[in-house]
Amino acid sequence: MSAPSPAPGETTEPYRWRWLILVAMIVAEVMDLLDASVVNVAGPDLEESLGTGPVGLQWVIGGYALALGAGLVLGGRLGDRHGRRRMFLIGLTAFTAASLLCALAPNTGSLIAFRLLQGTAGALLLPQGLGLLRENFSGPELTKVFAVFGPVLGLGGIIGPVLGGFLVEGDFFGLGWRSVFLVNLPIGIAALVVAAKFVPRKAGDPTIRVDITGATLVVASCALLVLPLNQGQESGWPLWTWLCMAASATGFALFALQQRRTAAAGRAPLVIPGLLRKPAFTVGLGGIALFFGGLVGTQLVLTLFLQIGRHFTAGEAGLGNLPLAVGTAIGGAVSGAFLADRIGRRVLQIGPLVQLAGAAVLWFELDGLDAASFSIREIAPGVALSGVGAGMVIAALFSFVLAAVDDDEIGSASGVLSAVQAVGGSLGVAVLGPVFFARARTGDFTGGFHGALIAQACLLVVFFAITFLLPAKGRPEEDQHGTAAGPAGGSDAERRLTV
Repeated sequence: MSAPSPAPGETTEPYRWRWLILVAMIVAEVMDLLDASVVNVAGPDLEESLGTGPVGLQWVIGGYALALGAGLVLGGRLGDRHGRRRMFLIGLTAFTAASLLCALAPNTGSLIAFRLLQGTAGALLLPQGLGLLRENFSGPELTKVFAVFGPVLGLGGIIGPVLGGFLVEGDFFGLGWRSVFLVNLPIGIAALVVAAKFVPRKAGDPTIRVDITGATLVVASCALLVLPLNQGQESGWPLWTWLCMAASATGFALFALQQRRTAAAGRAPLVIPGLLRKPAFTVGLGGIALFFGGLVGTQLVLTLFLQIGRHFTAGEAGLGNLPLAVGTAIGGAVSGAFLADRIGRRVLQIGPLVQLAGAAVLWFELDGLDAASFSIREIAPGVALSGVGAGMVIAALFSFVLAAVDDDEIGSASGVLSAVQAVGGSLGVAVLGPVFFARARTGDFTGGFHGALIAQACLLVVFFAITFLLPAKGRPEEDQHGTAAGPAGGSDAERRLTV
């Protein structure tokens, strides 16, 4: 990526404090990664403190991802219009304030509302980060930035459940689960001070019009899809749940039509309409939703099984996620360093097969458990093997989907992919959570875990079939990192690849 041409009277010398911008961006992104997973281990504590049931827990965890995914593309567009620094500061302030509200929530309903607010703030905050880095770094320095960015954020995704378990089990000052949100306050305030002082001002483009109608359609369609999936089983799948899902499908179709009409009228749409006419890209969207839905949902079920089914403490359950994290890191390293370039999209086919093998191993490990002497070592091989397969896919998936789009569409496409990933995770919680609880209510926790593994296997089989429709080769990494922000205001995809 070449440095922008200086305006008359400006110097071409790099901004002196640019590395502090990287620090602020990393801190903000890690806050999001922690909040996406740190609550997973707080389920029993939430039930004891607030009386949160299974459906409430699904909303506390999945609601954040839903609001984040539904607002990501709009958040990037707002950064284009109003300036990325301004939207970053607004988003970071709102995220930190929402974290405090979550910690103070008096009941489950309030906590869910504040988590939705927190996800909305994240949708304002996160799309600005990579755009700000591109504005202030160029050439070899930009490569160094991403070399730091990826591993640090990958570590943030791994330590989320571990940190959550430590905070909940430690019960510092009697705060219990509330401490998983309060930890954001000093971090967020420090990042806000650094960003306000050292991120340079750069005006947005006031001629850009924000497509509020398109954004409203996306938010409504996502909500109409997740709502019945979260509430349906608890309510016995009444007529309204099916009507909501039908309305959601209609809403997404109307959004695609509205985006084409917006572009035809000469206005800027949220999503470049040409993307939706590319079969490989639209199929890839489905694949991303399926894959991350299965992955996020199964990770939640693993934590619930350890805490509710095997009476692990929050700290022990957090550590119980380490085999999955280590396996994911190994799979990602092997895929990114060796396989993706050498065997192309076959890495996306080997990955789910390895995951299915891990699920099969885990199935038989669960059958042989001794409840009296259970330890995480008994299921670690199957969990780790599943993680290896997941890591193989995560490290390569976005580059293969992005290979189907043109260079001038990368910004918009990356924003859409990141949004679909977040919503897919919310859907995974909404689908696999009830599958587990349906059996867990009767005390059959192993059966509940088996049911979740079957559901994940079905998602993986469909994902495996979809991979044959993706491009044979992925988009080179430097093309993804070096592309200027498009209509979506910059890519969030690179960050999400590390989760």
